[in-house]
Amino acid sequence: MKTDERQRLAALHEYRLLDAPADDELEAVVRVAAMVAGVPTATLNLIDEHRQCQLTTTGFEGGDSAREDSMCAIRFQTGEFTYLPDASVDPTYAANPWVTGILADVRFYASAPLVTPQGYALGSLCVFDSQPRDLSDEQIARLKDLSQVILALFERRRQARVNAQLLAETEDRRQFTNAVLDTIDVAVVAADPDGHVTVFNRTSREWHGGLDADPSVEPDGVAERYQLFHTDGVTPLRQDEIPLFRALRGGAVSGAEMVIRTPGNEPRHVVAGGQALRSTAGASLGAVVAMSDVTADRKQRRALEQAHTDLAITIAELQRSNTELEQFAGVVSHDLAAPLAVVNGYLELIADEYREQLDAQADKWINSATRAVARMQELIRSLLSYARAGSEPCRREKANLGEVAAHALMDLRDSVASAGAEVEIAADMPWLGVDPTLVRQLLQNLIGNAVKYRHPDRPSRVTVAAESREYDWVITVTDNGIGIADADRLRVFEMFAQLDTGGRAGHGVGLATCQRIVERHGGHIWADAAPDGGTVIAFTLPGA
Repeated sequence: MKTDERQRLAALHEYRLLDAPADDELEAVVRVAAMVAGVPTATLNLIDEHRQCQLTTTGFEGGDSAREDSMCAIRFQTGEFTYLPDASVDPTYAANPWVTGILADVRFYASAPLVTPQGYALGSLCVFDSQPRDLSDEQIARLKDLSQVILALFERRRQARVNAQLLAETEDRRQFTNAVLDTIDVAVVAADPDGHVTVFNRTSREWHGGLDADPSVEPDGVAERYQLFHTDGVTPLRQDEIPLFRALRGGAVSGAEMVIRTPGNEPRHVVAGGQALRSTAGASLGAVVAMSDVTADRKQRRALEQAHTDLAITIAELQRSNTELEQFAGVVSHDLAAPLAVVNGYLELIADEYREQLDAQADKWINSATRAVARMQELIRSLLSYARAGSEPCRREKANLGEVAAHALMDLRDSVASAGAEVEIAADMPWLGVDPTLVRQLLQNLIGNAVKYRHPDRPSRVTVAAESREYDWVITVTDNGIGIADADRLRVFEMFAQLDTGGRAGHGVGLATCQRIVERHGGHIWADAAPDGGTVIAFTLPGA
């Protein structure tokens, strides 16, 4: 017997018998107990914290009484059958109010304790009389049997209540599950252990054109019934390829793709994942899969793949075209340069040998031809420079931009000196990983342009500076020249772009070459207005 009172009371209250009417079966057992003992009165007593509750009685009208007054409460927790032929002569019971006449005049008293399988005493089955009596062993045995019958009825009643509660909870869970399944936009399908489809949620029904789960369809007819195809949308799935049956057979499946086609609807591309369902004992309960609609994603993927293919073809074509153009520029420039040198040489010879025989008009024509040749030679050099900027390898090494700018300025010393220009290179120029040759060409073009397009009304000043940012450096070449109009600041980097520069027209190749060099270094270049009316050409270079 277990004597923990708190746990005993918890066991008693678990049966929910107190203050509840006894059913007919309990009343019948109490009547049989009185008949077995041969007495007119019997009761079914439950003992709680403070009272004795007579759940049902026979031969008298029962009720509650204080626990300290109860005869049954004295020994019921021993778990032993109590038998008193005459309670008035028993020292333990003689002064009890049920014996003394205060509550009753009990003489004969016998009780069989009600002990749960877990060892907790709930009360007793009690028979009594106002006259002394004796019980045979057979009678005592039957009273003990009846106490076990009462406990079985208690347990059956408790189990029925638990089952009803579980059934209600199961129904609630089923309704909740159905509500969840019908709310989500994922299709859920389940099958029993034999492969018959038993569950379709709302999304599944919508995707299958209103069809519901049909357990009468045999597994080998599922693909045809629900129009399941390979990802090509044409080839029907075999039974062993259907994700639901793969899960049922193999235990789990993920990332399985297929197409659902229903009359009047666009084919739906889905990705399915699922697993087999098993009981705690390992028996098969079936399988379930969840499917996500990836139709839009797959269309986009196919479009991207096609775009990538088209882009790769375009890039290859552009690379081929650029290579051919660069080769063309190199060959043509070389083939043009040699004849022009000959033409220029003959012009010089004519001027030197026949000057006294030529008039002013002839001198003017010779000078014009010489300038045209020089301009053509300069254009050829620019084209060669542009071609080299795009075709030669970009050999990066750690270089100080101040030194690179100084070398570029040295190349321009004659044109800078003749223009009376002042060029300042900042002292804190950074060390960066660049191709010094290409960047020298870049700065030479930018400084040369700044001097070439100087303002006629003020001395030319050019500043080369650098500013660090989080991931890169911004290099600026600032002048106080004639400036670039807002509308031309993007166009100025186009090949052969011609701007209104006050009669000092270039070839439109220099800034295009600069842009090519900057982009090969992973940067970008742009033009802004300088504070004093000139131009700022800025470009970025990656950090060291």
